[in-house]
Amino acid sequence: MTEKKVNPFFRSIAKKFKRLERFLFVLKAMLTPRQFIYLSCVLVGVSSALAVIVLKTFAHWVYKFAQYLDSFLHLPYSNSAFPIIGILLTVFIVKKILNGELHKGTAQIMNAVARKNGILPRKQMYSQIITSSFTVGMGGSAGLESPITITGAAFGSNFAQNYRLSYKDRTLLLACGVAAGIAAAFNAPIAGVLFAIEVVLVEISITAFIPIMISAATGALISAIVLNEDILINFKQGEFFDYHNIPYYIILGLLSGLVSINYARTFRNIEKWFHKRQSVYKKALFGAFMLAILIFFFPSLFGEGYESIKILANNNPERILDNTLLSGYKDNSWALLAFVGLTMLVKVYATGLTLGSGGNGGNFAPSLFVGSYLGFVIAKFLNISGIDKDVSVSNFTLVGMAGILSGLFHAPLTAIFLIAEITGGYNLMVPLMIVSSISFAISKRFEKHSFDIKDLADKGEVFTDNRDKNMLNSIEVSKLITTDVKSIRESNSLEELVEVIKTTSQILIPVLDDEKKQLIGLIRLNEIRPIILSPFQVKHTSIKEIIEPPKEIIFYDETADTMIEKFENSQTTLLPVLKNGKFIGFISKYHILEEYRKKIISMTIE
Repeated sequence: MTEKKVNPFFRSIAKKFKRLERFLFVLKAMLTPRQFIYLSCVLVGVSSALAVIVLKTFAHWVYKFAQYLDSFLHLPYSNSAFPIIGILLTVFIVKKILNGELHKGTAQIMNAVARKNGILPRKQMYSQIITSSFTVGMGGSAGLESPITITGAAFGSNFAQNYRLSYKDRTLLLACGVAAGIAAAFNAPIAGVLFAIEVVLVEISITAFIPIMISAATGALISAIVLNEDILINFKQGEFFDYHNIPYYIILGLLSGLVSINYARTFRNIEKWFHKRQSVYKKALFGAFMLAILIFFFPSLFGEGYESIKILANNNPERILDNTLLSGYKDNSWALLAFVGLTMLVKVYATGLTLGSGGNGGNFAPSLFVGSYLGFVIAKFLNISGIDKDVSVSNFTLVGMAGILSGLFHAPLTAIFLIAEITGGYNLMVPLMIVSSISFAISKRFEKHSFDIKDLADKGEVFTDNRDKNMLNSIEVSKLITTDVKSIRESNSLEELVEVIKTTSQILIPVLDDEKKQLIGLIRLNEIRPIILSPFQVKHTSIKEIIEPPKEIIFYDETADTMIEKFENSQTTLLPVLKNGKFIGFISKYHILEEYRKKIISMTIE
């Protein structure tokens, strides 16, 4: 009976989508390519915003439900029990429904741009929403922003694929989805635009700003209309910046950089530890129970943690001790300071356990959490120690968020404008710039790449600051190898070599051994021309006498940037390629550079 009611409903929804799809195809034929892109970025922005609304609303109400159980029903350990259920449900869904595959982190967006022509799988449009809803919504100590950006990117990518748009437009719409997701999550359109440009895109022209801004504005507008202020993270920042506090902000910047480095390295170590474990459910149980213990002692680790950031920033920080073992010490400032500082240090372990054990989420929200706690600790210490009683705890709590976000993700502009937007003004612009830039500089000095993409960047699988190297590494060099090559054996005579030369235009003839096809050397036609033109020398010269060793050898699994280095070192334009020790053909420097040129043209978004 239920099936008869449900199926017609879904069928009617599917029919409406097909009608909309046909209508958009008609519009595409009627509009210019630029006009259709403008329409597309609005639709992608709407889709991303709706995904944010679903995720944020679910996470918010689960958090409120947990607080209700604690405050009114007095159920012991309820906050600790929810994350266990959420992580186990996530692992079950991934294993049984998603075929055991769930790629986490924004690194896969950059990987799609660099290696997969901007194509993200269709399932990313829903898998991130479902899994992160259960993980973070049920209290997992992670953020929803990473799943949001992946979902937005997937909407943009698949929309472009569906309407057969080019690589440039596909990548542009992918970035539009990312911008709309961040903009909707924080009601911060400028931060959304900057995040898409600073983190995702490699090259961009001024005209590409317009679609990204439209998407970000669309996402922020829908989010502001539908979501209430309790769900969005925002602050009524009323305290002005005091330039006398600049030395303290410099200290905050220095510590933010160091804490960012520690966070990145600790998180990677936790992930590596879980990665070595084979049993999916054992990992989930162990990680979830360890997380439950941490949440029992530090309840503010539950979920995204934005509620606790608001508590610290709104001048009632003693509430952070509610439902903790220190709830009787609310009037003790040193106890509060110690609790907040310890919570800040263990946050990375809570997030590592959440994601390493099989949960889904990201580190964007945890970076804001750690930053706000760090800022609070510094300002509160200055207050209660008597060093400076006038330092604004609220300001330092807010600016600290930008410090860790900048240091961890190497995105200082995003950090600066995100905090400026969610505080409702630009009163803190100067300290935001000081703290973000110092943190970024320190983190960049010790961690070359953003921690979210470090592993892929080291392998050359995503675009980083080294644009040339990344462009070269994105070239599929295996397709450039010329395998239809005439060769001779070491035992052949020069007369046989002459016959081979008559049938080919090659300037290099590889000489192989008689058994294993291993490369012995090369014969350069230009250098042996006097010999082969002399019948006497042809008759009395052996192959061994005219063989030269290759100046460099290319191996099949090498990247294009190392190949270019070998071409430069050898001062030649053609080199032999070996695979598993056997000669398979030649590769030309000119072919690589031509592909490089095409990549630059295709990846310049206009």
